[in-house]
Amino acid sequence: METTTIETCTQHLSFLNQAQAKAIDNELMSTLGYSLDQLMELAGLSVASAVCKEYPPDKFNSILIIAGPGNNGGDGLVAARHLNHFGYKIQVCYPKQNENVLFQRLVLQLKHLPDVSFVEWSEVKGAGINRSCNLIIDALFGFSFKGAVRPPFDEILKDLIQEQGPALVSVDIPSGWNVDEENPPEHGLQPDMLISLTAPKLAAKGFQGTHHYLGGRFIPKCIVEKYTLQLPTYTGSEMSVKISCQQATKKVADMRISYEKGGLVDSDFQGTNPLDIWDQWFKLAVAEKVCEEPNAIALASADEQGVPSVRVVLLKGYDERGFMFYTNYNSRKGGELQSNNHVGFTVYWEKHQRQVRVEGVAERLPESESEAYFHSRPRGSQIGAWVSNQSQPLSSGREELESRDLELQSLYSDESQPVPKPPHWGGYLIRPTAIEFWQGRPSRLHDRIKFKKRSPESNDWEMERLQP
Repeated sequence: METTTIETCTQHLSFLNQAQAKAIDNELMSTLGYSLDQLMELAGLSVASAVCKEYPPDKFNSILIIAGPGNNGGDGLVAARHLNHFGYKIQVCYPKQNENVLFQRLVLQLKHLPDVSFVEWSEVKGAGINRSCNLIIDALFGFSFKGAVRPPFDEILKDLIQEQGPALVSVDIPSGWNVDEENPPEHGLQPDMLISLTAPKLAAKGFQGTHHYLGGRFIPKCIVEKYTLQLPTYTGSEMSVKISCQQATKKVADMRISYEKGGLVDSDFQGTNPLDIWDQWFKLAVAEKVCEEPNAIALASADEQGVPSVRVVLLKGYDERGFMFYTNYNSRKGGELQSNNHVGFTVYWEKHQRQVRVEGVAERLPESESEAYFHSRPRGSQIGAWVSNQSQPLSSGREELESRDLELQSLYSDESQPVPKPPHWGGYLIRPTAIEFWQGRPSRLHDRIKFKKRSPESNDWEMERLQP
């Protein structure tokens, strides 16, 4: 069975029509032994994980889930349970409940959870959709739906279309759309986010919202091969993957968040060594895993004419003297630091909405410290320091680099013998002269507290608060 493929901003994807989607579901539940409740559980978890990425509970803590009587509604009920476990307050509007025992169990599970309530649409409408929640999940109709929308769902869709309500997320396809038509209905639902399941449906080509995700990591390889599906790659343990940035890139000017993580109080900083504050902030960033490499800093240097360059390097230590990193002394930054040792770096920890900015002067670390760190590195990295003439052009492409790597791997193949440290490789110490701590605040009225040394040789710091 052939599928249609189009190119998104990153890859080719398969789009399924209704017959193909039904065939895959039937095969999963027959030949491959999946049960309906298994597939709902996997789909609902995928929906919940995708929602959490774009609408985190610290900003969108109240969700209204509108569930239909079919399997799409079941996916919504499962998503409601997971979202509640993720920290959201959940309201479920379930106008026409499915009497099947599977669906009744999903309802029962929700009724035993805190911060989950079942509401009638008339209650939501009476209170005002905008006041009822700050996110709506549309799980009314899935890919099996065709034909006219009947009561009571016609009124719900009409209200959702006409009201300028909260952000709207649709599960698999926006309710009321024809799964086999690539152009959306002229006056139909227009969600901000679409979470396709298994593979995007043909109707998803007409999606004009900002966020398009796929939740389909449960699809076995044999199904992918049989139906020649082109699907994106999932990373790590993720249950969902963002599959289109086409609309997002058109709205760069509209990309913004409100910073709500807290503020900086002067009394917490006064009389304190800024390196101690750095230590606290950095350890918290590591403990709470704000990113894979919280020690990644954007290091700026400049040549004799003041022409700047910036690159990301890994911070490899800090103490009462300052901050350490290691590099090839013959690299561009090494040459710039030789002629102009004034540097700056910044690090941004998005999860904490914090930034630290450091200015200072760089000097080479003692050879003993560079030796000690070099021999703590993986052996392959030690050899790599000999392989790369950093920042120099490769006259014959990457093959030149890989050939030199093979030669040196052979030269140092005896692992009982240490790899010597190259004389052109070592560490730098940045002695800070200014350190600024930044905390994002609402309405761009951020907190900025800066420490600067009274003189380059002094150990005394002056503190001041800067305007945002």
